[in-house]
Order: sequence, then C-alpha cells, then structure tokens
Amino acid sequence: MHFRKLGGTQAAVSEIGYGAWGIGGRQWIGGDDAQSLAALRRAFELGLNFIDTALAYNEGHSEKLVGEAARGAGHAVTIATKIPPKNRVWPAQPGVAIAEVFPFAYIVESTEESLRNLGVEQIDLQQFHVWNPEWLQAEDWRRGIETLKASGKVKHFGISINDHQPGSALSLIETEMIDTVQVIFNIFDPTPAAELFPLCAARNIGVLARCPLDEGALTGAITEETMFAPGEFREMYFGGDRKRQVVERVAALRADLADVPGSLADIALRWVLSHPEVSSVIPGMRQVKNVEANIAASERGPLPAEVMERLARHAWAKNFYSAV
Repeated sequence: MHFRKLGGTQAAVSEIGYGAWGIGGRQWIGGDDAQSLAALRRAFELGLNFIDTALAYNEGHSEKLVGEAARGAGHAVTIATKIPPKNRVWPAQPGVAIAEVFPFAYIVESTEESLRNLGVEQIDLQQFHVWNPEWLQAEDWRRGIETLKASGKVKHFGISINDHQPGSALSLIETEMIDTVQVIFNIFDPTPAAELFPLCAARNIGVLARCPLDEGALTGAITEETMFAPGEFREMYFGGDRKRQVVERVAALRADLADVPGSLADIALRWVLSHPEVSSVIPGMRQVKNVEANIAASERGPLPAEVMERLARHAWAKNFYSAV
C-alpha cells in the first residue's frame, strides 16, 4: 500500500481508502454486518488506514461498524464522516437557505451523534454532506467549523461536493476554511481535473475521489439483465435506459484496453491514482475479495501516459438525476 498526504493536514492516508456507504445496509442491499466487518479487518491487514463514512448511511449504522472495526485495527485509522443535510435533500438545491440544511446547533448535534456512533473523542475529518455556494457568506457553517475545532471534537473539516458539480466548491476553497473536498471522479467523469484539482493543489487541499467505479458500471458487471433489490439506490441509478448505455460504453472501453493488463475495475482505480492531486480513492467494498483486488491497484501504480490519453476519449457527460 502506498500513502499520500491529505492536503495540508499532517495525515498520511492510504491511497486506496474504504468507502463505507455500502455497509450501512439501507441504500445498498445485500450485505451483512459480519461480511462488512471481515472486509474492513482485511483492509486493515493490507495496510489501509483511511475510511469514509457518514451519519446518513442508515442513520449511523455504518459509523458504528467502522468504529468497531477501527478499534481493533492494530494501527491508527483516519476516519472521515459527514453531517447530513437537515432537510435530507441530496443534492443541495438552489435557493434553499442554510437554516434549512446546516443550522449551527444542528451541525454540533450531528457531530456529537457521530462521535457516539464511532466511539471516539475526536473526528479526524468531518464533512458537510452537501454544499451550495450560495451559503458562502452565511455564519452557521463557519461558526460550526470554528466551534467544533476549538472544542477538540473535530480535527479537520471538508465538504462532499454535489454530484457532478465540482465548480461549486471553488469559492469555498478560497476562504481557507476547509481542508478537503470529496468529489465524484472516474473515467466517465473526469471534470474535476479541469478547475477543481489545480486549485486544490495550489491551496494544499486534500482530495477524496468517490465513485471511482461509477457505482459498479466500471467493474463491467452491469448488463441489461442486471436486477437490483426493490428500493435500492442502484435500482434508481441504473434506471431508464442507463443499463443499455453502460453496456455500450463498457464495450467501447474494453476494446480500447485490449492490450492493457488487469481487470476493468483495476484500470479504473489506477486511472484515478494517476492524478497526483488525489489523496485517496474510496471505493465501496463489502467483500474480502473486493478489498484484496482493489488494494492491489495501489501496488501496480499509475497508468502509462499513452493509456491515459486513450481513456480521455471515454468521458461521458451524464448525471444520475437525468437517468430516470
């Protein structure tokens, strides 16, 4: 496992991190707690030391599993979590005041709930789970950050950027109030590399790359016949005509990568890690076999420049909210 600096913090984090949304047990269906704990423990054995979870992942259940596993890791683990929007609306909507989403008292209360769930006295990285640049001049979020850091309850603060809106974080970064950004970044959506990454590098902001496998599309496992449990997130994400589109896009990718060794998922993770601005990539991995396969991508290192140039042809302008 290789490690990278988390922006201007003192943390050195594993470049393959653990995305803990899938182990919550509500939005993603089909896992179980024993399986999830086994996957977490195997990840620690292989050197992983960074986990991203959230209070909204089944109302803190993911946090509780992460806290339990981290206490037995045998080495220090950097844990990131998130404050859900009070109105429970993802993504943040234009024209909605911060009082409805992140009022000061709610920021503090949610953080204290996460501390209890995780079983820790300090959260390494707390994040706002949505962001709206219209809130830039509001006091609630600034006061929340300052109060939680001053009290010692939070060490570092960041945001999880709205899906496919990397430009919405640029003005916030300039305030120097946050330490990290979390953003969708994968072969299909390389847009953060245009403006967000250069600014993060200039301001020494850590970058967490989420959805590196596009919710499973970049594993090559999605077919037109793939079925998901009723009500699961992926049933909506791959709704409408999206599965057929994925099959066509993946076939084109495979044709372009015929001479490149490794699975499609391995190449997709290495593509993310080929961008030095990324501090850690956080795939979901509920099974031990997926932990082992994903962590191996770190050992293989960045992709050759010629392969990166080929993959640039596969950018896909899309958004989940236009899929259904």
